[in-house]
Amino acid sequence: MRISSQLIIASSLSLCLVGALFFALSNKNAFETLKRNVDFFAFYQNLANPYIRYVRIPEGLRKEEVASIYSHTLAWNDQDVQQFLGTSGTQTDLEGYYFPSTYILPVDASGQDVKDAMLEKFDKNVASSTNKKTYVINKDKVSMDTILKVASLIQREAAGKQDMNLISGIIWNRIWNGMSLDIDATLQYAKGTDENGWWPQVLSKDKQIDSPYNTYKISGLPPTPIASPGIAAINAAYNPTKTNCIFYFHDNNHQIHCSKTYGQHKSLIAQYLK
Repeated sequence: MRISSQLIIASSLSLCLVGALFFALSNKNAFETLKRNVDFFAFYQNLANPYIRYVRIPEGLRKEEVASIYSHTLAWNDQDVQQFLGTSGTQTDLEGYYFPSTYILPVDASGQDVKDAMLEKFDKNVASSTNKKTYVINKDKVSMDTILKVASLIQREAAGKQDMNLISGIIWNRIWNGMSLDIDATLQYAKGTDENGWWPQVLSKDKQIDSPYNTYKISGLPPTPIASPGIAAINAAYNPTKTNCIFYFHDNNHQIHCSKTYGQHKSLIAQYLK
């Protein structure tokens, strides 16, 4: 009787999903809302098999956001969350190493189980992606931790993959010139909270925040990555575009504009951000 009841519930939920899809296909606004908020593949697979969970981790999330996804999907308790966010091996902070991908996990997977799975996928995917390529940045002289810091900035700052190598070139130019990075995403990381949002809007006064992640006040890179970058951002960190640009911004159409001097930067802003 219990199994039959579960099947009836599953069938009813499936019919609801089909109904939602038909409605969404006939209503553009509804479709966009569903597309933003529902991972249909994961929803269906989780419905079909009560013993496993399909969990998709997008690129560019900070560790607390990743933990929240798993906490909701796997019904974690506080101990699981702490296991997931805790240290592993010689790494004192695993920010940036939680590899974004889709994971197939037992429904009772613990925080430690998931952390181990994500680190294993990081090692496998990053190694296979980078070992066979020649990069501008010497892999033997620049640590993975440094690359992940740069890659996380690229991931958060880029409007798409098409921007990543150029932004990488600008970030490396600033590092090599001993300049402050002036990256807004690091201010978001410094001020982000669960209550106010992990990536809040940056205000002018935030440039005075007293934080090691405030790249307007400190020189060089932040102490850790600020998010988990994808392979494209990691590759871009290794392979910056050669450019004289030091400044950049995106216009209202998400097109990037870069310049060599601050005067040129202000002129472009006046032209494209009227």
